Amino acid sequence: MPRPVALITGPTSGIGAGYARRYAADGYDLVLVARDVDRLTKLAAELEARGGNVEVLPADLADAAGRDAVAERLAAGVRILVNNAGFGTSGDFWTADPTLLQAQLDVNVTAVMRLTRAALPAMLDAGAGTVVNVASVAGLVPGRGSTYSASKAWVIAFSEGLAVGLQGSGVGVHAVCPGYVRTEFHSRAGIDMAKLPSFMWLEVDDVVDKSLADIAAGRVISIPGVHYKALVAAGRIMPRGLARAATKRIGGGRGRT
Repeated sequence: MPRPVALITGPTSGIGAGYARRYAADGYDLVLVARDVDRLTKLAAELEARGGNVEVLPADLADAAGRDAVAERLAAGVRILVNNAGFGTSGDFWTADPTLLQAQLDVNVTAVMRLTRAALPAMLDAGAGTVVNVASVAGLVPGRGSTYSASKAWVIAFSEGLAVGLQGSGVGVHAVCPGYVRTEFHSRAGIDMAKLPSFMWLEVDDVVDKSLADIAAGRVISIPGVHYKALVAAGRIMPRGLARAATKRIGGGRGRT
């Protein structure tokens, strides 16, 4: 029997790399999608040494041609799609480069929509498949910047809507909403996290393990970490203004989009 295939975007570090290693260990062949060919090749060699096949697909998801190339591969059929690629930026919205803001929207939103649309027909034909959309707690609580939080709120709403429409099809769509995770994300975005309390940090492997357990249990939204579950639950019951004030006090609302 052929091995199932998992396609993962943004797998060269952080949460994406965690999913790649986990699915490889679980017996999947992989398609790895990112811009950095050198890092892709290095990860592919590591995973192939453990057994299985790894396909490297260099693509910039901020570019329509890159999204089209990945969509073409998805149309051929995969069992798992992990939409993990995404990025944040530092600075306030009104000073940010509009080109950079558009690129963020293209990666965080447009690519998720385009690639999910490309993957679903083959999954539905097979009667089996899973789409994992990596969102963020920032999409569930108010005041965590502007464009990044808005993009992740879109991913969550998109995933929930699809999950309802796909009930009974054998295909699931899930949104994973981690909080602060020890990755390259914040340093790449130029965001200083030195003042964040240590207990707020999550480890990549814990996020991957918890999210996959939630997915196996059929939960559409996964929030790894008990303290983040509590944070989101509190934010849902308190007035929005108070929730924004609390968010600003805990993590700051300025200096990021």
